[in-house]
Amino acid sequence: MDRFALRRLAVAAALAAAASGCALAPPPTGEELRAQALPNARVPAHWAAGPVGQGEVEVGWLTSFHDAALDQLVSEAIANNPDLRVAAARVEAAEASARAAGAALYPQVNVAGHGGGKMGGDNTGLEVFGLFASWEIDVWGRVRASRAAAAAQYESAALDARYARESIAALVAKSWFLARAAEAQQALATSSVVSAESLAALARDRQRVGKADELEVAQAEASTLSYRDLVLQADIARRNALRAIEILAGRYPSATVDAGGTLPALPGLVPAGLPSQLLERRPDVQAAERRVAAAFYRTEEAKAARLPRISLTGGVNSVSSDLLVLKERDNPTWSAGATLLAPIFTGGALQAQVDASTADQKAALADYGRIGARAFDEVEGALSSSFNLERRSEVLARAVQANERALGLARVRYDVGSADQRAVQQQQLALYAARAALLRVQADSLAQRVNLYLALGGSFEMLPPEEPEKP
Repeated sequence: MDRFALRRLAVAAALAAAASGCALAPPPTGEELRAQALPNARVPAHWAAGPVGQGEVEVGWLTSFHDAALDQLVSEAIANNPDLRVAAARVEAAEASARAAGAALYPQVNVAGHGGGKMGGDNTGLEVFGLFASWEIDVWGRVRASRAAAAAQYESAALDARYARESIAALVAKSWFLARAAEAQQALATSSVVSAESLAALARDRQRVGKADELEVAQAEASTLSYRDLVLQADIARRNALRAIEILAGRYPSATVDAGGTLPALPGLVPAGLPSQLLERRPDVQAAERRVAAAFYRTEEAKAARLPRISLTGGVNSVSSDLLVLKERDNPTWSAGATLLAPIFTGGALQAQVDASTADQKAALADYGRIGARAFDEVEGALSSSFNLERRSEVLARAVQANERALGLARVRYDVGSADQRAVQQQQLALYAARAALLRVQADSLAQRVNLYLALGGSFEMLPPEEPEKP
């Protein structure tokens, strides 16, 4: 190919690149993804579990518990959690990879030199200097598709890191409520031990005066031991919850955090938005959508790799020698041209790469469907559990009131001599059991509220996190 033909090829390539610069095909839209990944899911207009608060999903849900100690622990975990550090490093790596992929769109310039004077090791005396440039004309969009895939992968990593932050905050909150509930349960169980021991002492006294037998004594002592076991169970549950918090916060797991023995009040109704908006709001679903986009662009890149590559090249070099008399020539020498590289036979490797990328795209699409279905299930499950726990809490609160009233009546009967102390102690134990059941439901309600906040895609921070900037 002569010089003029190369120039014509370069001009044609530049024009083709300019004409196709914005022709990169877009990935599937969110609506298209939902239709392909969840073809059998008919999203209702409202949540099926029952009525919820109206309005958009709120941010800053952590402040709704009005717990300064919890706020501090979550802040500490966000700053020091090892998993979040790993996620942040992955985001940095993905951002750097995206910048590296985009660099191929620009001309590449290199310099080369060689020194071979009189004392040089090669004894040639040649001194060579060259400046060379090349630029691949992205006619078919291969390089742009590579850059778009890397950018989508970076956005996916950033969204995964955001969801990890939300998950860590939720884990700290649930562990905190569990620790507080366990401490309150331990206090109740300790009180139950005192009442059970009094009841066992009464049984032994009754046996001495012939009003009770050995069976009654054995039953009372067995009941006392059962309550002692509840104390130990509550203690290990409290310690495990505290250690979980300390690990999340990057501390040594010594179970020395002071959790206190009271639970915060359950916040009011949660604005849950609409089911149709969930997949556009949750960071983990958005991350899956960006992975589909990255797989789509990698497929486009593989398709474009089957087509010819055209590059513009240019350079300037200078050659001199202290030992040799060189033939007269222009010094420095300039050159410019174009190269064409077209695959003829690769044994099916290029098509196999297209097939592999297409399969990866199908897998990413299926993963999007899996995560989307899980998101719907988590919201409906958290709502359903919350409604059930609310009804149970009402029933158990009435049970506590009824047992308190029964205890008062038992004490009155004891005071007037129509009943013995054993009836009072038995009723006291029944009241402790009712309070313990109510406490468990209250702790479960708080945990489910945190699950609901996380499932809806709400942020624990007051301000919603910024969208990741594209490289």
